[in-house]
Amino acid sequence: MAFTTSNVGDHLIRAELWSNQLKDILLDELMATQWVRWLTDFPEGNTFTIPSIGEAVTTDIQENVPIEYTAMDTGEFQFSITEYVGSAHYITQKAMQDSFYAQELLSQFVPKERRAIEERVETSILALANSQTLSNLNTINGANHRFVASGTNEVVDVKDFALAKYALKKANVPLSNLVAIVDPSVAYTLETLTNLVNVSNNPQWEGIITTGLTSGMRFIRNIFGFDVYESNYLATANETIGGKTTAAGVANIFFSAEQSVVPFIGAWRQMPTVYSEFKKDLLRDEYLTVGRWGTKLYRPENLVVVLSDTDQVA
Repeated sequence: MAFTTSNVGDHLIRAELWSNQLKDILLDELMATQWVRWLTDFPEGNTFTIPSIGEAVTTDIQENVPIEYTAMDTGEFQFSITEYVGSAHYITQKAMQDSFYAQELLSQFVPKERRAIEERVETSILALANSQTLSNLNTINGANHRFVASGTNEVVDVKDFALAKYALKKANVPLSNLVAIVDPSVAYTLETLTNLVNVSNNPQWEGIITTGLTSGMRFIRNIFGFDVYESNYLATANETIGGKTTAAGVANIFFSAEQSVVPFIGAWRQMPTVYSEFKKDLLRDEYLTVGRWGTKLYRPENLVVVLSDTDQVA
């Protein structure tokens, strides 16, 4: 008997084929945890207090006149464990028996739950940009530590890097290991600025920026001392500061990454921990990953936030 597509019919032809693999989503790289001072001497409780002391002052001395003794300012910084999150999934015994992809799906529970918590940590750290007083210049030693980007339509300009460096210097922050974490829209703006890509100003006939600012977590270009990194996890910020307003705003952050002065502090009460069990009453395998931590802005003088609009990419 002869067979053709016309007489074989649907019973002998598989009209749709399924792969042996599950398609995974693409994940952004995480980076913020490296710029947090993680406390290790926080064994119990949920609140940690760090005393602080101010600077000494001088007074003029006059002969045969008692010298004036002055007290140094003192204070305290309190830090708390505030985040307690979990990521949980289960698969029933029946689904395990019937699903072709059951084992592959099950193997993804733990790594994906941990990744979810890591993203939450990343977001909580970068959200500390909004620990500053909102809609305020947050002036320290006469320099603004929070302002709207100076470019047209509230986009970041090279000038903003200079302003951030100026603010850090006025606050006595070491100008070493300077880091800027910016939204991808900011990288786009900088990579298309005429004065950065115009070959007429370069003796070797090549633009200052030729291959972009960053490659993953690695910076390629350095602007006024700042190593530039891109992140999709920066906090949103729509404010009016100094007469300029952001409508699709994001909080780009600038700071010194010297470990002794990093702007953020944090502590883990419970590192991401996996719990798993088989529930016989429900006939299912359950997996739960739990994390508990806290983060806070520790050195406001070492943080400059530049607000920019993200809707100017065209």
